[in-house]
Amino acid sequence: MTQSAFNIQRAAVIGAGTMGRGIVMSLASAGLEVRWLDNNPQMLEQARAAVADTYAHNVRQGRIDEAEAAARVARIEAVGGYDELAEVDLVIEAVYENLELKQSIFRELDSRLKPSAILASNTSALDIDAIAAVTGRPEQVLGLHFFSPAHIMKLLEIVRGAKTAPAVLDAALELGGRMGKVSVVAGNCKGFIGNRMLHTYVREARMMLLEGAFPHQVDAALQGFGFAMGPFRMYDVVGIDLEWRARELAGKGQDDPAVQVDNRLCRLGRFGQKARMGYYRYAEGSRQAELDPEVDALVQEVSEQLGFRRRDVGPEEILERCLLALVNEGAKILEEGIAASSADIDTVYLNGYGFPVDQGGPMAWADGQGLPAIRARLDALAELFGSHWRPAALIHRLADSGQRFAHFQQEA
Repeated sequence: MTQSAFNIQRAAVIGAGTMGRGIVMSLASAGLEVRWLDNNPQMLEQARAAVADTYAHNVRQGRIDEAEAAARVARIEAVGGYDELAEVDLVIEAVYENLELKQSIFRELDSRLKPSAILASNTSALDIDAIAAVTGRPEQVLGLHFFSPAHIMKLLEIVRGAKTAPAVLDAALELGGRMGKVSVVAGNCKGFIGNRMLHTYVREARMMLLEGAFPHQVDAALQGFGFAMGPFRMYDVVGIDLEWRARELAGKGQDDPAVQVDNRLCRLGRFGQKARMGYYRYAEGSRQAELDPEVDALVQEVSEQLGFRRRDVGPEEILERCLLALVNEGAKILEEGIAASSADIDTVYLNGYGFPVDQGGPMAWADGQGLPAIRARLDALAELFGSHWRPAALIHRLADSGQRFAHFQQEA
């Protein structure tokens, strides 16, 4: 397959949920013709109406004129079956996170689409190679992980599978540029770059709730450092129930002590901002987070039931544990070749996760601290909290040689 074969002009999107809508708008706004398929025709019609409303809102805001809004809407065509996708150059699957469902869709796409078509999944964590393996064209399968809302958020993680062809990655990077995205190529592992690191960061935040902190204290410490929002405010925005439902579907993870506060909130219907209550309360029609004493009482109750002896957890400890969790996992990602450079990791965190711009990203922040100091702080945490804090091997290597993350390039 030559580079010229991957000239992406016509695209398709599978799924009319929130992510599907944002991806369709990203493609149509970049000038591509988009065919849109969902197994629920009524949901697809509602999604088309929502997209038209968004473009009309953009006109009222003065961002685009009516002619451009009409042109974008005209590029989007709802279709009723896979056969109507036969001639597209790229298809992006954007259904919920279930590997078997995604594999069944990719089998259909592989059998119905032209041989030169690229098949992409918008998965945020699932194994791209397991998806590619059910097709006869694994070299033309990759991940295109958009961030919600996809038509607004700048970051695009382009996930290369073991067999993804370089020309396919090049075509994806070119498309990212046309959509106005900041694109970073990531290797294939659970969570890729951004969500793999986020998992360690959020776990520390959750454990500190059990040890003695309250959600508003954790968020205040991280927002004071410069994050756009702390982890618990973030979960209220995206929906506390997303991970809860994923654990239910997977049949594992619900007994982890770290998620017991989340589980209790979800059982109470406190799914976050959309329910007007989560870690915080929200007045009707307001996005303003208000402290809720009921949540503090619930946190205290859960932690005591789990046998924790609560103590004061200050803002310095909150920052230390959350930031160093990011850095240590980032070092492992860099060493494994999941990210090509520390600058790529920082780009992901600055553009997708609200890391403070003036700090340069987690890896640049760590370089500024000095890696011998980072290693010493991780060793101290390992003494206090266990072996998961042991410094990544790359941190030892760079600290011993007087180098920084910015100097490190994965060996070919």
